[in-house]
Amino acid sequence: MSKEKNRREALIYHAKPQPGKIEIVPTKPYSTQRDLALAYSPGVAEPCLEIAKNKDEVYRYTSKGNMVAIISNGTAVLGLGNIGPEASKPVMEGKGLLFKIFADIDGIDIEIDTEDVDKFVETVKMISPTFGGINLEDIKAPEAFEIERRLKAELDIPVMHDDQHGTAIISAAALLNAIELTDKTIEAVRIVVSGAGAAAVSCTRLYKALGAKDENIVMLDSKGVIRNVRENLSKEKLEFATDRKIDTLDEAMKDADVFIGLSIADIVSPEMLLSMAKDPIVFAMANPNPEINYDVAIKTRKDIIMATGRSDHPNQVNNVLGFPFIFRGALDVRASAINEEMKMAAVKALAKLTREPVPEQVNIAYGEMRLTFGRDYIIPKPFDPRLISEIPPAIAKAAMESGVARQPIDDWERYKEELRQRSGEDNKVVRLLHNRAKMNLKKIVFAEADQLDVLKAAQIVHEEGIAIPVLLGNKEIIQELMQELEFDADVQIINPQSEEAATKRNQYAEKFWLNRRRTGSTLYDAKSELKKRTYFGSMMVLEGDADGMLSGYSRAYPMVVKPVFEVIGRASGVSKASTVHIMITKRGPMFLADTSININPTAEELAEITQNTANVATTFGFDPVIALLSYANYGSSNHPNSRKVKEAVRILHEKNPDLIVDGEIQTDFALNKELLQSQFPFSKLAGKKVNTLIFPNLESANITYKLLKEMNKADSIGPIMVGLRKAVHILQLGASVDEIVNMTAVAAIDAQEREKRKKAKIGN
Repeated sequence: MSKEKNRREALIYHAKPQPGKIEIVPTKPYSTQRDLALAYSPGVAEPCLEIAKNKDEVYRYTSKGNMVAIISNGTAVLGLGNIGPEASKPVMEGKGLLFKIFADIDGIDIEIDTEDVDKFVETVKMISPTFGGINLEDIKAPEAFEIERRLKAELDIPVMHDDQHGTAIISAAALLNAIELTDKTIEAVRIVVSGAGAAAVSCTRLYKALGAKDENIVMLDSKGVIRNVRENLSKEKLEFATDRKIDTLDEAMKDADVFIGLSIADIVSPEMLLSMAKDPIVFAMANPNPEINYDVAIKTRKDIIMATGRSDHPNQVNNVLGFPFIFRGALDVRASAINEEMKMAAVKALAKLTREPVPEQVNIAYGEMRLTFGRDYIIPKPFDPRLISEIPPAIAKAAMESGVARQPIDDWERYKEELRQRSGEDNKVVRLLHNRAKMNLKKIVFAEADQLDVLKAAQIVHEEGIAIPVLLGNKEIIQELMQELEFDADVQIINPQSEEAATKRNQYAEKFWLNRRRTGSTLYDAKSELKKRTYFGSMMVLEGDADGMLSGYSRAYPMVVKPVFEVIGRASGVSKASTVHIMITKRGPMFLADTSININPTAEELAEITQNTANVATTFGFDPVIALLSYANYGSSNHPNSRKVKEAVRILHEKNPDLIVDGEIQTDFALNKELLQSQFPFSKLAGKKVNTLIFPNLESANITYKLLKEMNKADSIGPIMVGLRKAVHILQLGASVDEIVNMTAVAAIDAQEREKRKKAKIGN
């Protein structure tokens, strides 16, 4: 992707469909006059009076306890420098988005137009009653140190400058693990720190708190090694000034065990790396380009343990592992501060989590066969679902033990469950799909590539490395659209009707006719059908010239299903093909079936649909918890419609007793754990979070997923075809670009899984 195109996309993302990345959403009913009278005048007077009597009641009656101010003056924004408060706002809004999606915290950005420390501190103090915590961001040193010190001393809510402490906490956890892997000790390692800004100072202080010795630390700024003979050093730099007679990074790196880079790109040479001690630990955290290129570093030293700030290399030091969960734990006990004990608890919790077995979902999400504690895995991955239930409790406990918690927690298991409920996996499943697809690139046919949105999706698929697109359609039209989109990649374009494709078309027609000659079809019919793109694309997949296909963007579902079934057909042992929709909801992904094919399945067919849907959930890294839905609960009706569902459940319990599935059950009981537990504690679903819904017929399934999509603005992935011989999937009519991209990932993963099964079968 060209730099200019990338720039345009970034600007459009921030501007459309409405400016910015966050909004305020009401949390209480407001539809009636009574609601409004309670929300505002006169009802609002009652909580006001309660808070006036006792200020702590503000946590009970307002959103203060879940609200963090993200405050900056724009003096040190990312790698952009002092660009001012207005220009820093997109970054602060982005931080608010991360607070919400990772820890369900409402982050409100506030940009302050002053570089005067006194004015900044006074402003924050005056607005602090609104918030449960203060996250300082992108403020230049040395002012950042003084601002944080004063606010921590003068406010009774948690204050943290994430640029300092976030990087310090994450890198410290990684450093502990790296040191363990090299059989060294924190007390003995020699550390070189390149950079002397807020993050570098905070990191080094935390390493010292863990046991690093002053005499083993060398810090450098833009002028070279910070020595105690240098004049006009700030008090922070003086704290780390060395008495060693060295001046350059070259000299500092000789025999060093650890390099911490918080400076600029490409300042570490391979020669410097070679001069370091055995098993060097290198954290090159300059962004976007590290102090030494990752590939160069690992090629230079085979014994290196390396971390960067980048997501495309192992061991990403990413602040999102820290700040959402640290504030979550601090807010949940109403901590009056984020103190050293809490930061140390975060370090140890992150380090410990890395050493524990990694959930399969994380392996899948990051395209790994098996993540295990080692040189390429010294810190958890940002989308590890365990972070929300492990890090905040560690913070909360440290706050309680250090005396800054004002609302202690007494039921830790209940608290952990509440944390899990806060973190629906709505934002993770799409990343999981894309990463899985990238593991083993598959060739996917786009049967309607002369449609603009389909071609846009193919472009994204190509540029993001999700799959290898094959474009079917009028070649001239496709090339014109590609020029308009600046899609200049060398991709295969085929017009099935063209003379150019005649040889391949006739070959496909012969084979298609051989399979269908006893159904009344003639060779002439077959040759006519193979001029149609869905037939041609399906034959490409069947004959192994492509791995998967997508069709259906511009035509009704039944018109596309027919050629797919005629060419591809059902897989061996499958009596009914079916479809699954994945709905991306606030409670996490929900798997819904059958949404597109079977009008009124029998009990046996429902059982097969259920098993196939469970396999889809498992493929994407989720343990299926399945409810077979009805208008009745557990025998309350003897109507044939409910008896059918009951019989399907009996079949499933008999054939697969380990599958967590039950019914017949009404939707509200299936989705409301408390309601189900109170009324039907005997259910296999009692106490569990249902993530898979099987509907008794096509009407109910199709209506439900479309209601969720349109009324709740839930994103959907599907329909995912289940039970076919090959990885062919049919798009929803008029699917969006994002939906097509996501379905491409599904088709690619489907093809990958089929390839694995084939290899396993051959191996046996």
